[in-house]
Amino acid sequence: MMKKTLTTMAISAFALTFAGQAVAETWNVSLWGKRRAFTEHVEKLGELISAKTNGDFKLNISYGGLSKNRENLDGISIGAFEMAQFCAGYHRDKNPSITVLELPFLGVGSLEDEIKVSKAIYAHPATIKDLARWNATLLMPSPLPQYNIAGLGDAPKTLADFKGLTVRAVGGVGAALSKLGAVPTSVTSSEARQALDGGVVKSVAFAPHAHLSFGTIEPSKWWTENLNPGTVNCPVVVNTDALNGLSADHKAALLGSVDESLDYYVEFYNGKTMDAWWAKLEANGIERISYSDEALAAFRKAAAKPAADEWIKSNTDRGLPGQELYDLVISTLAN
Repeated sequence: MMKKTLTTMAISAFALTFAGQAVAETWNVSLWGKRRAFTEHVEKLGELISAKTNGDFKLNISYGGLSKNRENLDGISIGAFEMAQFCAGYHRDKNPSITVLELPFLGVGSLEDEIKVSKAIYAHPATIKDLARWNATLLMPSPLPQYNIAGLGDAPKTLADFKGLTVRAVGGVGAALSKLGAVPTSVTSSEARQALDGGVVKSVAFAPHAHLSFGTIEPSKWWTENLNPGTVNCPVVVNTDALNGLSADHKAALLGSVDESLDYYVEFYNGKTMDAWWAKLEANGIERISYSDEALAAFRKAAAKPAADEWIKSNTDRGLPGQELYDLVISTLAN
């Protein structure tokens, strides 16, 4: 009888141990580069999820070890990992709905604005359907300030000086700069410093954190502090099957941590990142190029409406509600 009782207790203990292991879960997350302001919301998300689930749900964050940045959406589609970050401009045909957020001169004035307008587009049925082709669910944006350009050689003191300037720029930023006669090249962020050092480009369009993280500010001699042609949209997505397979508690921990992670991101970027940026410009003696209001107004007139009209037409032709998505951006920002 004693032997039977001990056997029963051992089986029960094993079952409890196995059950504990069964509820524990780790998601692989594919990022690139290194930890920086651009990834702080993902890092914070991992901390919050682990704390809320007593360590039963964790994020295993990889910086380039799981996939190349241009292939993260493909990896999500086949379930190679459960979460990833990518930029819409890297593969516009794969995610046309969210490229509306990369149009130039939309009037985004802050990171908070970028979050609001991104969430509005991410929640639109056409966007949800678009990303569903990749078995992907949009989780949260990676809000970025307006891009500006750092470069070598003669500084473009006027907008006319951009004619013939080779520049690393993707998405709507590249399209806008081409209106000035610049020559955009869409190398990835990880390749930008190499392209600058090798003479493939003479300048790079980035948000401040990326100029710092990828070292493009180090050899640069000048920076356009108020050109502000636009930005890129880089969402964090999850594999839809993995999301649907979470327990109710784990799903609540994930979705319930998004806003807090974004709040942390904004505070980090506006504080620590921008403090480091201004200090770097000063320490490196970077010339800050500022353009007149009249010149910028002419740039906006030349680039904004043509780019929007072209985007609306091309995406309407492919079956998206192009005008509706564009109007949603404008109305969200206006409100």
